[in-house]
Amino acid sequence: MKTMIYPFFALMLSATALTACSDDDFPADPSKDWDGTTTFFNSTDDTGFNTFYMPAIGRCGDPMPFFDQKVGEFKVLYLQEYDNNGACFHPFWGIATKDGANYTPLGEVLPTGTSTAQQDAALGTGCAIYNDKDGLYYIYYTGHNGLLPNREVVMRATSPDFKTWTKDAVWALKGTDYGYDANDFRDPQIFVADDGLYHMVISSKLKFAEFKSSDLKNWEHVGSFPMIWDRMLECPDIFKMGDWWYLVYSEAYKASWSRKVKYMMASTFEDLKACFNDPGANWPKDGHEGVLDSRAFYAAKTASNGAERYIWGWSPYRTGATLHDKNINVGAGDGNEPNWSGALVCHKIIQHNDGTLTLGEVPAMAAKYNKETKATVMGSEGYNNGTLSGEGAYVLYNRLGTCNHISFNVKTSNNWDKFGMSFVRGTDSKKYYTVVVNPEWEDGRKVNFEQEGEEGKGFIEAADGYNFARPSDNVYHIDIYTDNSVLVMYINDVCAYTQRIYGIQKNCWSINNYGGSITVSDVKVTQQ
Repeated sequence: MKTMIYPFFALMLSATALTACSDDDFPADPSKDWDGTTTFFNSTDDTGFNTFYMPAIGRCGDPMPFFDQKVGEFKVLYLQEYDNNGACFHPFWGIATKDGANYTPLGEVLPTGTSTAQQDAALGTGCAIYNDKDGLYYIYYTGHNGLLPNREVVMRATSPDFKTWTKDAVWALKGTDYGYDANDFRDPQIFVADDGLYHMVISSKLKFAEFKSSDLKNWEHVGSFPMIWDRMLECPDIFKMGDWWYLVYSEAYKASWSRKVKYMMASTFEDLKACFNDPGANWPKDGHEGVLDSRAFYAAKTASNGAERYIWGWSPYRTGATLHDKNINVGAGDGNEPNWSGALVCHKIIQHNDGTLTLGEVPAMAAKYNKETKATVMGSEGYNNGTLSGEGAYVLYNRLGTCNHISFNVKTSNNWDKFGMSFVRGTDSKKYYTVVVNPEWEDGRKVNFEQEGEEGKGFIEAADGYNFARPSDNVYHIDIYTDNSVLVMYINDVCAYTQRIYGIQKNCWSINNYGGSITVSDVKVTQQ
């Protein structure tokens, strides 16, 4: 089957996503000084997102990034999700980027089958790779059809130009042919191992299947290795970085402390596979058991251009979000599980001297948020010349735009001080949403998501946070990027925290103290 991508209508729809982050719709009532007010404003997301990419129609599912060395850019495929998918669903759409912050939509790259009788009536996660020996791009993907005996099999398509794709109608990997589960056999990922051969890992029920090939066409089954206890691990991504091998995976275990993107590490590929024989004894020694972000970042995979390695995942949308009664984060504020699909978030992989990984900001992001704005204090309690003292102390700042970069430093007075940053915080708000840096123990911190205010419920269990080490000097360098309702916070190159908070734009925000005292300095806000 051959198909041409980039249909005109798809490009037109996708292009509208690049028009986000405009403040043109902000109320311009000449009789009201909006910049001088602090009450709640009924703001909504733009049609498309800019930095954290989302198509103008629908949302992004599992990203599949790779670096296209032929043209020198990253391409990120994703499962295109609609509110009403239809009988055949999740075609691969794509975007291209050189820096992880600015994107060009590619439209539909690989379509689904045309009927529910076909194995690929729905597409599932896979990977793309270029073979310079035959000059072809390969996409290996999951063919999903719950009406067939094998619900999931691995399929492939090839292209000479990444535009015209030919599906291989006679080739497929069926898990049942090798003793694997008929229902769960998905998410193929290809990499080159130390033996110089291509290896493919596939997620199956409680174990990974492994195949190898010398030409990306003929595959030999070489065995399997276990997953973590009773949990299905999705979207595997194996790569070598420096002297270490890594396996990044998404833990599909629905509990408030799980369902996160994690990694394992080892000095060899064989040792990496052996880590899962006793996961508890082999977590990375990073203080957070290999967790890379919060539960609002999922199904992540990486790609490298040879100098930097980036990771893309999706930040879920929230069900029932409404602004009409100021109850604007239903699904984020009531403990419900995150939904499937959302906006793509990209981080830079940071490798520390001991080989452990954390996530940091993509360098191009700061340059993109280049319009300086004034951070004006609109109200406060317990605040004096940069110092917040006592329980409930806060400093409230003026309204944000649609896309914001907030940066500041916090120095705590001791090893137990607690502070946070609140958003959608109007002076008339009976509840608002706070990212809290909480002292779980003297030398450890955990980022939590809380609903504060007189009607707030406090800790939100289904948005479980992120552990990191307390800085030895008690100084926190904080960068927060927002694009519509998606927020990402970075602290000291040791913490990345993604969250979905509706109504950030056009509303005030604050820095808070909870007992003890903190000193806040160098508060800056820039926008796009």
